[in-house]
Amino acid sequence: MDAATTMKNSDQSTPNWDRDPVLSVEHLTMRFGGLVAVGDLSFNVGRGDITALIGPNGAGKTTVFNCVTGFYKPTEGRIVMRHGPGRQQEDVETLTDSGQRWKTTGNGAVYLLERMPDHEISHKAKVARTFQNIRLFGGMTVLENLLVAQHNPLMVASGFSIGGILGLPSYKKAQQEAIDRAVYWLEHTNLVDRADDPAADLPYGAQRRLEIARAMCTKPQLLCLDEPAAGLNPRESAELNELLKYIRDEHKVSVLLIEHDMGVVMEISDHVIVLDYGVKISDGPAEFVKNDPKVIAAYLGVDDEAEIDMPEVRKDLAKVSGDEPAKKASASKPASAAKKAGTAAKKSGSASKKTGATKTSAAKAAGAKASAEKAPKPRTSKSSASKPAASKLAATTASSEKAAAPAAPKTVAAKPKTAAKPKTAAASKAAPAASEIKIANAGDYPGSQPHGTKKPRAGGANNLTRVKGIGPANEKKLNALGIWHFDQIAAWKKAEVQWVGSYLAFPGRIEREEWVKQAKVLAKGGETEFSKRVDKGQVATSVPGKRGAQTKKKTTAKGGKA
Repeated sequence: MDAATTMKNSDQSTPNWDRDPVLSVEHLTMRFGGLVAVGDLSFNVGRGDITALIGPNGAGKTTVFNCVTGFYKPTEGRIVMRHGPGRQQEDVETLTDSGQRWKTTGNGAVYLLERMPDHEISHKAKVARTFQNIRLFGGMTVLENLLVAQHNPLMVASGFSIGGILGLPSYKKAQQEAIDRAVYWLEHTNLVDRADDPAADLPYGAQRRLEIARAMCTKPQLLCLDEPAAGLNPRESAELNELLKYIRDEHKVSVLLIEHDMGVVMEISDHVIVLDYGVKISDGPAEFVKNDPKVIAAYLGVDDEAEIDMPEVRKDLAKVSGDEPAKKASASKPASAAKKAGTAAKKSGSASKKTGATKTSAAKAAGAKASAEKAPKPRTSKSSASKPAASKLAATTASSEKAAAPAAPKTVAAKPKTAAKPKTAAASKAAPAASEIKIANAGDYPGSQPHGTKKPRAGGANNLTRVKGIGPANEKKLNALGIWHFDQIAAWKKAEVQWVGSYLAFPGRIEREEWVKQAKVLAKGGETEFSKRVDKGQVATSVPGKRGAQTKKKTTAKGGKA
């Protein structure tokens, strides 16, 4: 296979939006004070494609539009608009280093929209938009609304009003071209019969089409539509689909639209991008996005709280569960041996029970002391400690009861008092410093990992789904991090909240849903409005019922003054 054939095949396998993007949004971040509306967002809009930007309400879609069209200046990131085929990457990098706003290239031109004012984005970069709320000139006629969109070429032709006053031929020609273009789009939006009516007198669906016609009169290369199908009936939605496909196919205009009508999105979109809480959760063809578990979770109620068997959930659980499968297999053998030895040791008498207890308490105390001294390998120390313990127990079961009897007094006399008391003091100091659950890439997330334990306390784990925002899927993830009880969540500080939010891939959500505040109430035995609904079985994504040791509520005596 020659090089040309290989390149051709690779081009066919690469999506159009990556091969020939008209717009590239790179690492876009938009902050409003402490609120991150859009966080590190990157995507491409293919030349000649209809690209849909979808997501639940408040996902940050309109904020992205406002950054692209110049209404907002992004906090971070780069927004590249290209006139001409290909990525033109060298020209983009040269323009970025130069500090200029745009640059003419051999293939056309490149523009850095984050550096340009909004009127230049429309006039020079050829980006047009409509708004979520209709913004027509209600007192002007339908035709006049389309002529206003062609204000720039008319002003140039008139010599900035002098030619219009004198009626110069150049101005008359430009005026007639503007009227012809306006009539053309009125015909294609079925509004030519209402050309002389005030725009405010049009029905809602007709006003939506007029906005699109006005945007097209600016001769854009990228048309941005903010919820164009909002409020339309099925017939009007079908007409809108045909209009957008006509704009794409006949005028080679790329379309970027925000839409909640999934019928419209799935029927006409070549490329779909899904946002949730300002973060991209899916990107690809419509069929791929439609079946993406993350998208299904984002649109069905409480995000990813539904019990969906997602590969990502299983992967996260495997990542925090500890060692690799091979290590688990090898570790299971000593564990099973230890269990058998333990049952045999029980038969040998109460002295052997005390021996096992003192050995495990001594091992834990040694582990706590090692972590306090910043020992680098806490897991290996535990596993290496467990092997001698298992071998010793196995030896005692294999040997006669006479050999086991003298071993008990030695350990009972040597360790119980000195190991038990220091253990509680050391554990109370070491608990907030480090978690018993070790994660290989914990340092990749901002903040600090909260303290977790390998097992819940006596009485079992609490029902964490009684906290609003924690469903069965997130409860499993938190359990895998060693978070079993309400008081553990209640003790989280800002750095720990930040770490968990980043680890669970929804930064900022824990603060918005007030997990810590809810957990403090539940940890004291109280109830929240949400927990009451859960216990009544009114929340489909939570599990009714209380679990774990319950805090006793304080009761006050009646009948007299204290």
